[in-house]
Amino acid sequence: MTIRAVVKGVGHYLPERLVPNSELETLVETSDEWIRSRSGIERRHFAAEGQTTSDLGTRAAQAALADAGLVADDIDAIILATSTADLTFPSAATMIQANLGMTRGFAFDVQAVCAGFVFAMANANALIISGQAERVLVIGAETFSKLMDWTDRGTCVLFGDGAGAVVLERAEGTGSTEDRGILSTDLHSDGRHRDILYVDGGVSTGQTGHLRMQGKEVFRHAVEKLAETAHAALDKVGLTGGDVDWIVPHQANIRIIEGTAKRMQVPMDRVVVTVQDHGNTSAASIPLALSVGKSRGQIKQGDLLVTEAIGGGLAWGSVVLRW
Repeated sequence: MTIRAVVKGVGHYLPERLVPNSELETLVETSDEWIRSRSGIERRHFAAEGQTTSDLGTRAAQAALADAGLVADDIDAIILATSTADLTFPSAATMIQANLGMTRGFAFDVQAVCAGFVFAMANANALIISGQAERVLVIGAETFSKLMDWTDRGTCVLFGDGAGAVVLERAEGTGSTEDRGILSTDLHSDGRHRDILYVDGGVSTGQTGHLRMQGKEVFRHAVEKLAETAHAALDKVGLTGGDVDWIVPHQANIRIIEGTAKRMQVPMDRVVVTVQDHGNTSAASIPLALSVGKSRGQIKQGDLLVTEAIGGGLAWGSVVLRW
């Protein structure tokens, strides 16, 4: 018998404010054609004034619980992946716990920027297979619009706000790759590359700061490292790109998504793509894409999925799971 962390439910939430590329043309020197050609992004959502990351995460969590047919007190733990928590402390995960009316278990944040959801899934998997939790609510939620420098056309047009969530549940498997649930994970970081993607502020600096990025360097690292980590996670369980039904990548840039799929020898019609509608929602992008992919009818029970992401740190990793 092998213990697996199986997806029981999935859901997402997007703020009401929809921001097309044409609106950004009035804020910074850019154009719809320029944004689309370089990123594939057509629109994104921005949180309303006073709407926080925990607000978005709560709505996504409620949707995932409803999809799973569960209530908050069925959950043992909440892991929230975010770089835009409401406050320095307490964690936004505990705020979501309170919002849900969950009076048991524990909650904490994981901060690995755009790779955060992958890191959170790996942590949730470890909690379940070690027996510390039966059910874990894993959330990615971000309000990156609050970190933008609206004079920097190279970054401010790329990001959006949103949240996605999955409920993972303990189940018994046979130990084969036909089992439903998380089959393998692969995580990495390399702090030597901090300066190519970071926010120039924080608590100890005394200022909030803005996102800064060296786009060409991020692109170069992303395509190489994302393909490598996906292959590594597949290798751990004796699978290849040919076995994959869907790649569900971090939705940062269509060119990165296409480059990674090519290196994995997986055609684009087996890649879930949402970047055009949401922009880069950092840690929220993979659970958003999972939820949208399921609602579109793309992702079905029994499908083999690979999720992969890279973000500031640099931090990157992947998860192989059977839906």
